[in-house]
Amino acid sequence: MCNLFIFSPQTTIIWDAHTGEAKQQFPFHSAPALDVDWQSNNTFASCSTDMCIHVCKLGQDRPIKTFQGHTNEVNAIKWDPTGNLLASCSDDMTLKIWSMKQDTCVHDLQAHNKEIYTIKWSPTGPGTNNPNANLMLASASFDSTVRLWDVDRGICIHTLTKHQEPVYSVAFSPDGRYLASGSFDKCVHIWNTQTGALVHSYRGTGGIFEVCWNAAGDKVGASASDGSVCVLDLRK
Repeated sequence: MCNLFIFSPQTTIIWDAHTGEAKQQFPFHSAPALDVDWQSNNTFASCSTDMCIHVCKLGQDRPIKTFQGHTNEVNAIKWDPTGNLLASCSDDMTLKIWSMKQDTCVHDLQAHNKEIYTIKWSPTGPGTNNPNANLMLASASFDSTVRLWDVDRGICIHTLTKHQEPVYSVAFSPDGRYLASGSFDKCVHIWNTQTGALVHSYRGTGGIFEVCWNAAGDKVGASASDGSVCVLDLRK
C-alpha cells in the first residue's frame, strides 16, 4: 500500500500513489491542516490551525480519536517508533504527548518561550534498531533553542543554545547518537545527544529550512532559503 496526503483547506485527502486516485477525504478540521503522520498503513493523525488533532482510519467516516488541549495552532505531530505515543507542538509554546488510551495528554511539556515549529523522535528504544538506547524527543523553536526530552520522565535533559535565529528543522542520526539542527541563522549544528555538546558546525549561504541524514549516518543534507542544497561529510 502506498498512500499520499494532500491538504485542501480544511480537508485531508488520501491518494493512492500507484493509481493517482483519491481514496478518501477527511473534512474534519475547521481551519487549514498543517501536518499529518501515519501511525500504520491505514491510520494517521492530522493537526491544524484549529488547535485540534484528529486520528483517522481509512474506511471510517469520522475520527477514531480527537485530542484537544493546545491553545493555539498545532504546527507538527509525530508518532513515536512504536506508534503508541503521539507528540504535538504548537504556537502556544507547549509540547504535548498523547496516548490513544486516554483523552487528556500524558505530558504537557513547557520550557520554550516562543512557538515550537517542529519535533522529531529518536530512532532508539523499543521497536527500533537501537533498542538498548533511551527514547528521546527533540523540539525546535522560534526561541532559537533545541530541547531534548526524556519522555518517560517528562523532563528536558538538554537545552541546545548555539543558534541565533528560529530553528526550523531537527533530525536524529540513524543510531540516535547525534542530532542535526538547522536554523534561519544559516547554520547547521551537529550535537551529541548524550552530552548535549556541539560537535560540528557549518554556516551556509541562506537560512536552513530542512536537515536530514543519510542511511550510513556520516552525511547530513541541508536545504536553504537561497535555493541552495549542501551535503556535509562528517568524516572530514
